[in-house]
Amino acid sequence: MVLLSPSISGLTQLLSVCESYAKSHGLKYNVAKTEMLVFRAGTSPENVTEVTLNGSVVRVVEQFKYLGHIVTGDRKDDLDMERERRALSVRCNMLARRFARCSGEVKETLFRAYCQCFYTCQFWYNYKRSSFSTVRVQYNNAYRILMKLPRYCSASGMFAEGRMPDFFAIIRSCISSFWDRLRDASNSILKVICKDLTSLMMRYWIRAHREPNKK
Repeated sequence: MVLLSPSISGLTQLLSVCESYAKSHGLKYNVAKTEMLVFRAGTSPENVTEVTLNGSVVRVVEQFKYLGHIVTGDRKDDLDMERERRALSVRCNMLARRFARCSGEVKETLFRAYCQCFYTCQFWYNYKRSSFSTVRVQYNNAYRILMKLPRYCSASGMFAEGRMPDFFAIIRSCISSFWDRLRDASNSILKVICKDLTSLMMRYWIRAHREPNKK
């Protein structure tokens, strides 16, 4: 479970509620597996007041993997993009090794199924240009390796010839799909987020459609 609070005092109160519930239901939290991540603002102090659970201090970490997505205290996405790049490399190598003798049509179907799913890419908005570029290059190389194309052949040319969406098209598609789900959601909080066109995430989504080659 995840607890979110804008202050240490608020988090302490939330933990107190959890402790009371666990005690009344015969449960106990594993403090050794409990971690706290602080999202720091510009004026946030370096030292954070200790938070306890069942009398033990909760360990403070700089990054945390939640549902497969790497979240960091500085709110940057470079580490999560590297996670996805490595996962893409593993999937590509597996396909190239196991299906080397298959036809081009079969390989293209496998590529669409296994190499075009960039998990939580719609949340990437605060990153270095080089991090974004490494994922794009990995995607291009994955197609070259699977289809046994020359290493330095034109990426736009090979995707056009194979009628395959390029990296930017995949990102825009993921963003659009997620945006549609937000707009159709019945949750009032999600509706407010979707209508806020001034938020950093929303501005990034809009920019991704207007300027696909820029951060």
